[in-house]
Amino acid sequence: MNDTVQRHDSRMRGFAQRARVEDALAWLDHTFSPGSTEWIALTEAYGRVLAQAIAAASDLPISDHATMDGYALRGIETVGASPYNPICFLLCGEAQPGISSIDHISPGQTVRISTGAALPAGADAVLAAEYALANDQHIEVTDAIPPGENIRRRGTDYRQGAEVFKAGRRLRSSDVGLLATLGNTQVQVIRQPRVRLIMTGSELTQWNEQQPAQRCESHSLMLSGLLQRDGAVLESLVKVPDDPAAIQEALRKSGADLILVIGGSSVGQEDVVPLVLAELGEVIFHGLALRPARSAGMGLIDTTGVLMLPGNPAACLCAYDLFARRAIQLLGGRSSNWPYLQRTVSVAKKIVSAVGQVDYYRVRLTDAGVEPLTAGGASLWSSITRADGFIVIAEDSEGYPPGASVTVYCYDLIV
Repeated sequence: MNDTVQRHDSRMRGFAQRARVEDALAWLDHTFSPGSTEWIALTEAYGRVLAQAIAAASDLPISDHATMDGYALRGIETVGASPYNPICFLLCGEAQPGISSIDHISPGQTVRISTGAALPAGADAVLAAEYALANDQHIEVTDAIPPGENIRRRGTDYRQGAEVFKAGRRLRSSDVGLLATLGNTQVQVIRQPRVRLIMTGSELTQWNEQQPAQRCESHSLMLSGLLQRDGAVLESLVKVPDDPAAIQEALRKSGADLILVIGGSSVGQEDVVPLVLAELGEVIFHGLALRPARSAGMGLIDTTGVLMLPGNPAACLCAYDLFARRAIQLLGGRSSNWPYLQRTVSVAKKIVSAVGQVDYYRVRLTDAGVEPLTAGGASLWSSITRADGFIVIAEDSEGYPPGASVTVYCYDLIV
């Protein structure tokens, strides 16, 4: 422990250097990839990512069928029909979806048919009911229709063996409906990443009825919602004091695909997380050219990724959005693109940044355009909750003058 303290004290002057955000993102892309797969019921498939391509097991639809109520017949036999020259057909049955009293019609015959019902063999068109005069035995056709009228041909949607979805597709609700129509009851999907949240801070773990905590642990509520949005499962939530042994125990436990440690990653006396991670595994980056999450870091324990997120709310959200989100999406087989909808907006008030660092800049949208909310205030929840979204300012930029166009990632608009 003495050695740990000495190493820690040597860092009190700050970070000797900060890694580039670009390098950290490249490491994430190289390190994280989809994990194992599982079969799940179709009722649980919405939003999941397909592990393999799906082909149609049969034609869809499986037969020619009617697209309106009327009479199934041979279209060629209606040529010349008009109100002045009605053509008579023998009514010999009825067809409803899944039920039919006749499988085949001969020349001069017709079947009363409902929308969605399969056409009997021999029929190639459906005459709308309003163009026929019917009794129990015959109909008189008063309008000619061509073959193929008011029917959907077998295989119009998909032919047997045709690829329906590629591997890696995130299933929409309509996709699930189609899979059911094709006869699927289960699908093979990429297993959702299991993420452990470790909340550090002695003041967060001493609550009891007689002595409430000095401040409420609230970050896990914010992060749990983000994990759900990005397709992860909360493996466990662990609250530990600023004690190396307790942090080590929380890190060493098996069961997680990714571990997020919140707090304890800066250069203060109680910020021991990077030292514990270095003892258990490897610290790849610690200290990034990023505002407001300079103390963020990342590393590995064996093959499990560990991301260190700052304890201040805005800095925590920044580090999650840039790094944790990306790792989770990669582990879950999703695109690593931002999950926020983007708007191109004109700058209303000057936005200032410093060359040499990436800025995660919270902004608000007004009738005049985008306005900076704050570049600092990482400890203020209001710097997040008052923001409509954020912009990302590149490390080689000094910001944007009024009138410039910027891309705003909108918090309330999720892809």
